Amino acid sequence: MTQPRRSSHWPRRELFALPKGIYLDGNSLGLMPLSAHQAVVRRLGEWQTQAVSGWDEWFGMAESLSPALARLVGASPREVIATGSITSNLHALLATLYRPQGERKHLLATALDFPTDLYALQSWAELRGAEVRLIPSRDGQTIHEDDLRQALGPDIALVLLPTVLYRSGQLLDVAKLTAIAHRSGALIGWDAAHSIGAMQHAFHDAGADFAVWCSYKYLNAGPGAPGGLFLHQRHHHLAPALRGWWGNEKESQFEMTTKFRPAPGAAAYQQGTPPILALAALEGALEVYEQTDLAALRARSLALTDLLMELADLHLHDMRVLTPRDHARRGGHVSLSHPHARALSVALRQRQIIPDYRSPDVLRLAPIAFYNTEDEIREVVRVLRELLDSGSYKDVTEVGAVT
Repeated sequence: MTQPRRSSHWPRRELFALPKGIYLDGNSLGLMPLSAHQAVVRRLGEWQTQAVSGWDEWFGMAESLSPALARLVGASPREVIATGSITSNLHALLATLYRPQGERKHLLATALDFPTDLYALQSWAELRGAEVRLIPSRDGQTIHEDDLRQALGPDIALVLLPTVLYRSGQLLDVAKLTAIAHRSGALIGWDAAHSIGAMQHAFHDAGADFAVWCSYKYLNAGPGAPGGLFLHQRHHHLAPALRGWWGNEKESQFEMTTKFRPAPGAAAYQQGTPPILALAALEGALEVYEQTDLAALRARSLALTDLLMELADLHLHDMRVLTPRDHARRGGHVSLSHPHARALSVALRQRQIIPDYRSPDVLRLAPIAFYNTEDEIREVVRVLRELLDSGSYKDVTEVGAVT
């Protein structure tokens, strides 16, 4: 990747394929960057014209994306790799790092984690004869740091936390909570699905043991795009417990020996042959970040969510803002609670406004710094007020899945 050409021009709508209406669901599926489309077409052309010889170009493709990803998560390129999914990467990392010893064998997460993280933890707890302990939420929406501190004891081997809680948008303090976990003697990993691409992280300097993420939300790499992982360099001496041929060192990969020789760093956690066309979309999406000042991106995101919450306070008094107001505790979306959130979400979609709904009563709105505008936020609040006043959302008959 080239050095970033930083721009303070906001929004950057010209870089994206924009649908009709107002799109506020980029925290579920980001819009398509034109550069992602171009990258996929380019790789398709290589397949068309070069066939199997295209592997000369594709062989180190995942590793070529590591510098751009490392900039986003605050790591060295050797500490990150684009591969797998959140769940498969979690399994690979837990298989290697989760090594119960005596009393120190249990896993710790929060009661508000995204289910896939809990499923992975439960799998390994059952295999190791341990428990997954969940930090409760005092208000059903957020997690208090003191509760984590109290839950950490001499029997906790590993902690997994989200950088941003998917329902409320609460941002956790990675450096502070990592230090707390380490002082207790536990390893700690982070799920950055709802933060990577919306803000810059510093996983290496914070001392995080590992992190995982997807690429189809704020990173805008397309549905089912390859995820990624970070593994702190202090763990690079460990060979991955779940091995596959693409994690072998490149120099000897095609010698087809029976002995696994791990690639250096996080690249060893690759398993099967990578999906080149899906990687191409990520390759193109990351080009947008080459042109972006990450501090300016975060500032723009905070300004948009500030405006949304201010307008909600003024005009949506019958909806409750669940997202923390403090910039240091807020991710990239705003969650509003209402008993009829599902019906409201469908009614908005019928008016070409795309929100996100989470059962049973949460409407999530994600103003994306790259392509949403202040006028769009004002219009969404106006339409919500109109729906609430008229009660017309109660007439919604569409009951299909609302993501």
